[in-house]
Amino acid sequence: MTETTTPPAPRDNLCGVCAAVGEDLGFNPLWLRAAFAGALLFSLEAVLATYAALGMVVLASRLLFPDRKRATPKAEPTQLPVVSEARQEEPLRRAA
Repeated sequence: MTETTTPPAPRDNLCGVCAAVGEDLGFNPLWLRAAFAGALLFSLEAVLATYAALGMVVLASRLLFPDRKRATPKAEPTQLPVVSEARQEEPLRRAA
């Protein structure tokens, strides 16, 4: 079996609850979204209440136990070495 990792939650989610749970527990959030979509056929109120409760659990867990990887500042980008214009134009002269 191959091990898959869940990418970080993108910013275009509705609330990010399914993505956050999938990221925390290590599974694809599409399965949780499919389960919610299937449950909508039976009880709208129960699904909305479950989603809201799960959202509160995710919010509490993120506030109480912040992820250290997200809290660390990103490294500054390194600058590329500057190439003189004469060296850049030399291959163009040869091609002409």
